[in-house]
Amino acid sequence: MNNVIEQRNPVLLVHGIFDTGRVFQTMLPYLKQRGWTVYDLDLVPNNGNMGLDKLAHQVSDYVNSTFPPEQPLDLVGFSMGGIVSRYYVQRLGGINRVQRFITLSAPNHGTWIAYCRLGLGCIDMRPNSALLQDLNRDAAMLGHLYFTSIWTPYDLMIVPANSSQMPVGQNVMVPVLTHAWMLTDSRSLAAVAEALSTPVILSLGKCNGL
Repeated sequence: MNNVIEQRNPVLLVHGIFDTGRVFQTMLPYLKQRGWTVYDLDLVPNNGNMGLDKLAHQVSDYVNSTFPPEQPLDLVGFSMGGIVSRYYVQRLGGINRVQRFITLSAPNHGTWIAYCRLGLGCIDMRPNSALLQDLNRDAAMLGHLYFTSIWTPYDLMIVPANSSQMPVGQNVMVPVLTHAWMLTDSRSLAAVAEALSTPVILSLGKCNGL
């Protein structure tokens, strides 16, 4: 027996490299006006010097200190924040907390732009990095929750742009002209809101589809 749950979970936004939570200054009120309770955090350091696995622990700590254990949540990760969020979901138990997970212009298969810096976090975002190979080896586990990758073919920070696409969940292409505009363009904002509106179907005796 299945139950369709249309509840709106709290939403946690995770920013990208060189950003802070302030980068969501357009998305955050957009979602709040549509009925979501929205949170963000500042990853430290934000310059790509720290490994993304270490940054993911900051997401885990934030979730554990902000939400009660029984509270499900939805997660949106932008750019580097998408990979940090994936590590939290796939390696730190986030899959047991998160119901809807959205990556927005995330280098799911790496970006050649990451060769511009030598920090551990940048190395993690290079194509075929050890961290990405590890996450992509069992990316199918993302099929146990409501996963969406939103991307634009015009992204000059995610190279190639289709690196954001995933073989699991939903891939949503929006023709937004720049990487940064993915956080402000009405089309990408609408795509995020639509993904967050996906009804959750829970089987009797199961949690998060597991």
